Amino acid sequence: MAFYILCVMFAAVSVAHCFPAAFQDLEFGSTNRTSIKFLAVGDWGGVPYPPYITAVQKATAREMSKIAEQMGADFILALGDNFYYKGVDSVDSPRFQTTFETVYTSKSLRVPWYVLAGNHDHAGSVKAQIEYSRKSERWRFPSYYYELNFRIPNTGKTLTIIMLDTVMLCGNSNDYADEKPRGPLRAVDANRQLVWLQERLARSKADFLLVAGHYPVWSVSEHGPTDCLLQRLRPLLNKYKATAYLCGHDHNLQYIQESGVGYVVSGAGNFLDPDIRHWKHVPKGTVKFFTGQASTLGGFVHAEVTKNQMILTFLQAKGTSLYRTVLSQRELNE
Repeated sequence: MAFYILCVMFAAVSVAHCFPAAFQDLEFGSTNRTSIKFLAVGDWGGVPYPPYITAVQKATAREMSKIAEQMGADFILALGDNFYYKGVDSVDSPRFQTTFETVYTSKSLRVPWYVLAGNHDHAGSVKAQIEYSRKSERWRFPSYYYELNFRIPNTGKTLTIIMLDTVMLCGNSNDYADEKPRGPLRAVDANRQLVWLQERLARSKADFLLVAGHYPVWSVSEHGPTDCLLQRLRPLLNKYKATAYLCGHDHNLQYIQESGVGYVVSGAGNFLDPDIRHWKHVPKGTVKFFTGQASTLGGFVHAEVTKNQMILTFLQAKGTSLYRTVLSQRELNE
């Protein structure tokens, strides 16, 4: 059963200008809760013509509903490419209804959706998506990049999730030409985000520290590793002992373990791609799981963060789990 986070209505206020958010004391329907649970799905954004959704999105939404009810989901991380192919043009765009509100309708999915922007979102107005937070009870997108902090109930442990705008950091990419990001549109904005990120990572004492963005650091699929993130983000993840990095962009499910950090690609919310052209472009032996087969019907990740560990389960839309792994809490040198 999913439990709704009552205090998140106040969370957006504290992070709207990228300021650090205070740790939230979560209120659940049960007082014996000892974990936080969430779903992570990327590249879920339908299509810009009727019926505005795909068969994969519909199947994935249906399975997300079941898993959220059975395993629990306190919130959902939306990892970018929220609206194909050119985002939205205004806060009043009908796409918010046709591709989001009328697709993820079950009670178990009526929890906060913490949103970040992908390259297709940047082809439209990301500002309009941020503004939609004022119109939706569950759409939480306070700023281009922001921080979420939670207390894990009844454990004394904490979870931090840092939501990034990797397009602002690295530049946009043209999928149709299979281009890599060639550099940020505005270097000053990219550097400001990077400085903010380093400050947040350096200051974090969270027992579990997650970073999320749209572009992958490591990927074996069509887009492959993102050079900009390998150079600018990966050293920070290693230095500050991040638990995991979550992303989308490639339309499949991947788990890569490298230098103590778990790299999660969850980009199977709307399309599927079995491409593994970059298999040899990641360190040998680091790929622990991959699927992009059409037979899965779509997919997403379920995460449970407990007192001592984080359990990741990769699920396919046709109704079974495909892979599970466990990550330990951070060991910080005081």
